[in-house]
Amino acid sequence: MPLNPKITEWRGKTAWLVGASTGIGAALAQALHAAGATVAVSARSADKLQAFVDEHPGAIALPLDVADPVALREAWRQLVARTGCADLVLYCAGTYSPMRADAFDLASATAQLHTNYLGALNLLDAVLPQLLAQCASGRGAHLSFVSSVAGYRGLPLALAYGPSKAALINLAEVLYLDLRPKGLGVSVVNPGFVATPLTAQNTFAMPALQTPAQAAQAMLDGYAAGDFEIHFPKRFTRMLKALRLLPARAYFSLVRKGTKL
Repeated sequence: MPLNPKITEWRGKTAWLVGASTGIGAALAQALHAAGATVAVSARSADKLQAFVDEHPGAIALPLDVADPVALREAWRQLVARTGCADLVLYCAGTYSPMRADAFDLASATAQLHTNYLGALNLLDAVLPQLLAQCASGRGAHLSFVSSVAGYRGLPLALAYGPSKAALINLAEVLYLDLRPKGLGVSVVNPGFVATPLTAQNTFAMPALQTPAQAAQAMLDGYAAGDFEIHFPKRFTRMLKALRLLPARAYFSLVRKGTKL
């Protein structure tokens, strides 16, 4: 039985993607537009958003910084004024800088926390009242968050990134418990390695690397199935899920051997 209402038809629906200038967000914006949705895109890069709008008739650009709660509330106000509602609100803003404990960088760690997690709280503050009212009126809505398999358990080089993504997974689980009974769908997306400007920083081999377009299709498939957790590629993510079940000694040993980091 699906944990969320299945979203199989996007025509006539509105989707707001926060963090959609590159990578997974940009690819999903293209896929949703092709499926007939009205797509609103947000990020700091106003020029990239405008380029998307120029190439995708009917799309809406709402440039903002997720660290600014006032900007998020104003963007949401503008979107509702133009479209009346949003059927999907997706938080896909993210940043990543590899970090080891012997080279700890507080500024970088704080920046990753602000973008990867605290920005999602700013978004919730902006959209939740309207989305709940929308659900109470009989028109559903869906909140979705792009996290990462790096949030499952501790991994080398993810000293700041991993904890921020773990927090996002936990947030989505709590939101599901609180909001699903009120009619609001909630999901979390946990990709493996996807070829984006962020993963281009990695100097190690990235198994089961996918393209942003493949990631976008996996997300659409997950929404269509009514999944709570959308994870991909399965051949990689299922292995990491199995590792979560191991006791600490075995887990640490396997990670050290497997990553050589």
